[in-house]
Amino acid sequence: MAGDRLAGTRVVTALPGGGGGDHDRERFAGQRVARLATLRPDGRPHLVPIVFTLEGDVVWTAVDGKPKSTSALRRLQNIRSDPRVSLLVDHYDEDWTQLWWVRADGLARVIPAGSSEERSGLDRLVAKYAQYQSQPPPGPVVQVTVERWTSWTVR
Repeated sequence: MAGDRLAGTRVVTALPGGGGGDHDRERFAGQRVARLATLRPDGRPHLVPIVFTLEGDVVWTAVDGKPKSTSALRRLQNIRSDPRVSLLVDHYDEDWTQLWWVRADGLARVIPAGSSEERSGLDRLVAKYAQYQSQPPPGPVVQVTVERWTSWTVR
């Protein structure tokens, strides 16, 4: 029975720099894609996949050159009106004893264009993603300061 196999599940919550969080940060940083959840002005969630890089408790992402329906992206508007965000990475396997996820909750901000912070974020993204080496993201760059790490794993 699936419930029996998952009986050893655990949830860990840690504040930045807190105990049990290093493994979560490593798992998070090792993933190529995260889901970014922002809040619309009416309180409804808005969820998009993103590429990112992690440095300590700071997540960097940027708007890249892939085709978009508009340049006035909902995620940027949402962050400007309410900086509370969540990012989620996960691992799925048909062997459910291998399942896990890590969520980073924090405050996001759109970095000013042309700033040294923008350059730092872009440099980190270019270092992680080979696709960006020939065509770096034009931005804007978003920085998320993680306030809470939460994870779940079967083991």
